[in-house]
Amino acid sequence: MIRKFIHRLLGRGADAPADAAPAPIPLGTRREFTREEHGIDPALLDANAVRVVRTLKEAGYEAYVVGGAVRDLIVGLRPKDFDVATDATPEQVKALFRRAFIIGRRFRLVHVVFGRGREHETIEVSTFRAYLDAAAAEQVEGNEKTAKSQLAQRSTGHVVDASGRVLRDNVWGPQVEDAARRDFTINAMYYDPLTQVVVDYHGGLADAKARLIRMIGDPPTRYREDPVRIIRVVRFAAKLGFTVEAATEAPIPRMSALLANVPVSRLFDEMVKLLQTGHALASVEQLRKRGLERGVFPVLEVALAPGPAGTTPRETFVRLALEDTDKRVAEGRSVAPSFLLACLLWHDVQQRWSASREAGEPAFQALQQAVEAAFEARIGDISGRGKLAADMREIWLMQPRFERRTAASVPALLAQPRFRAGYDFLRLRADAGEVSAELADWWEDYHLGSDEDREAMLRELRAASTTRVRRAGAEAGAAAPAAPVGVDVVLDDAAAPAKRRRRRRRRGARPEAAGGEA
Repeated sequence: MIRKFIHRLLGRGADAPADAAPAPIPLGTRREFTREEHGIDPALLDANAVRVVRTLKEAGYEAYVVGGAVRDLIVGLRPKDFDVATDATPEQVKALFRRAFIIGRRFRLVHVVFGRGREHETIEVSTFRAYLDAAAAEQVEGNEKTAKSQLAQRSTGHVVDASGRVLRDNVWGPQVEDAARRDFTINAMYYDPLTQVVVDYHGGLADAKARLIRMIGDPPTRYREDPVRIIRVVRFAAKLGFTVEAATEAPIPRMSALLANVPVSRLFDEMVKLLQTGHALASVEQLRKRGLERGVFPVLEVALAPGPAGTTPRETFVRLALEDTDKRVAEGRSVAPSFLLACLLWHDVQQRWSASREAGEPAFQALQQAVEAAFEARIGDISGRGKLAADMREIWLMQPRFERRTAASVPALLAQPRFRAGYDFLRLRADAGEVSAELADWWEDYHLGSDEDREAMLRELRAASTTRVRRAGAEAGAAAPAAPVGVDVVLDDAAAPAKRRRRRRRRGARPEAAGGEA
């Protein structure tokens, strides 16, 4: 009875008798396909990935481009990232390259770095791993969240938690076993760019051409090994437009509860991938289709929750932000996570900010509290949280400054490093009807205008300001101007010391990274 209860709790009872062992993952049969059969265009390859493969093979090791890159090449897409798999150990790989770094504890990998600065490229190299089922692995109590002290003592080997989720996987093995431990058939192919041969053990080439997502082995068992595979199904279905095989699809509703055991930081990374691969709207629809829009990603839950009257200002704004993200990716422009999060949490922060202001908090402290509260409730403790919050706060703080245009503040705002991100945010607000389109157009004209155009626009601002001052002096007891719609507080650059303002104006050069931040 107790055993049946445990299996039901872990999601096993609906598929098989409680005492039944999960079906072993088939190792598959090696098949090799020539260029005429797989149709990969060598022009889509990455030169540095080919260089890594060549270096490893010249040193006597096996090496292949692997995983999602092969899948994308087969369907005619240029992969965003290229990964390499080899029979060389991480230490052996590191010894072959000048700039190579061993990373990771759950999966030990090597990052081979080419170039420097923002233009650098990283090729991720993994060692073929052995296939070991949960029964052969070392088990720890609890999960990755609650067993950190136990895991700290096990940097190598094969370790699973009580539900069968793989927490460590650092046992090396042959390529046939490495293919079996991968998740979907379309991600388990190996491509040798030197011989142009694709190695396939599980029918991945046929599935890719049939546009089918199919799990290798028993789907419930594979979801227990790594619940994030549920999110990967959603992402691939949205990105590729593939159909999910019925047996792969069926366990998702009941297995989704296992996502609660996945660290917040890893789920956050998966959410960013969902929204920044150019198929954000399709990804959201795939989440809704499978009932995953609630209880998995708190940020999306608050942003996409339907309002009582149907489409709300929040929904409209988020939809426009996701559409803009997809468009930017399609055009090859960058998309910063901080910008997207600023869009998703904008109305949440506005409400908290307004409440703090009404409670008597000063403007800046109120915003600080609103940001921290939103992060705690919707994002949690993730790597880089401080940098994300700082960037988002900068975007939000610009909004009232955009709306209060003065001849003194405009050049200083244009000189801000994240001006373009703040302006793109303003444009979205204008498209959603939060602010006037005239305001966004004015800033676009100023940003893109010549020095003469800018000076003429500033003269108009000075003239308008002089007229307002004269009018205000003529109207005794006139009421103070109302705050802009949707903004709780106006932060005036005039409050800064004059010396600081002059220094800002002296370095107020035109931004170079147009569109690069948002």
